[in-house]
Amino acid sequence: MKEINTIRVGPACSALLRNAMTIDVEDYFQVSALAPYVRRSDWDSRECRIERNIESILSLLAQHGTKATFFTLGWIAKRYPQVVRAIVDQGHELASHGYGHERASSLSAQAFSADVSRAKKLLEDLGGQAVIGYRAPSFSIGSANLWAFDCLTRAGYRYSSSVYPIRHDHYGMPDSPRFAYPVDGLLEVPVTTLRLFKQNLPASGGGYFRLLPYALSRWMIGQVNAVDKQAAVFYFHPWEIDPGQPRIHGINAKTRFRHYLNLDRTRGRIARLLGDFSWGRMDEIFLPTLQSASYAP
Repeated sequence: MKEINTIRVGPACSALLRNAMTIDVEDYFQVSALAPYVRRSDWDSRECRIERNIESILSLLAQHGTKATFFTLGWIAKRYPQVVRAIVDQGHELASHGYGHERASSLSAQAFSADVSRAKKLLEDLGGQAVIGYRAPSFSIGSANLWAFDCLTRAGYRYSSSVYPIRHDHYGMPDSPRFAYPVDGLLEVPVTTLRLFKQNLPASGGGYFRLLPYALSRWMIGQVNAVDKQAAVFYFHPWEIDPGQPRIHGINAKTRFRHYLNLDRTRGRIARLLGDFSWGRMDEIFLPTLQSASYAP
């Protein structure tokens, strides 16, 4: 991939930087790693816990005076429109996670365009505001499907947060820029990594946040703010604060470890993170000149 100049955001002083807090709104049975064990046709019969978990997250954000971006599945929005309204009513950014949680890398360009357009229209109809941000399920935009950026631009998105510049067995594009860069008419804002020992280390949430000691995660985000002088992008899922979620039986040991590790500690860690750094919405941090717009169907 050719070298691309990244875009610096925020003031030079790291103490004043606002980082982006993001939530991928999907439920426990929709996780890509569990796809071999949970049939898509069974989703409707599974106990859905998204309402209680989003309510808990909204309460936590309100306690800390924090606004965030919610990358929301169209499948969830269609069945739980009250979740979408609660997100918007409390001043958070409503963004798209696609409709059916299918990896961008597993879809044709035509199918991908249909998925992201369907999700955008549904979310805008329910939320009553423009949806300009998108995150691919499992960070599934990489070197083999860069055409996805053009599809997003044509669908009307302004930015994406779909690339993870690390090496991982399920995703990753380690040679891509670590910070926000323009591509095919939109802004790609990768989730945060720390450059150390000539490699990119994950520093932005998910399973790594549950695995690593909290102090290490806090230090890495602090380093990105202080040394790179860049805003960090952190993410988590509603199911990660839900230790009482139904267990999926028959999964292998690696998947079980990744999915269930430290679920009982995550909410407390996120509360600490909200107190240790300044946080905000993706659109307000990375598209500061964007004017808020209502949506007229």
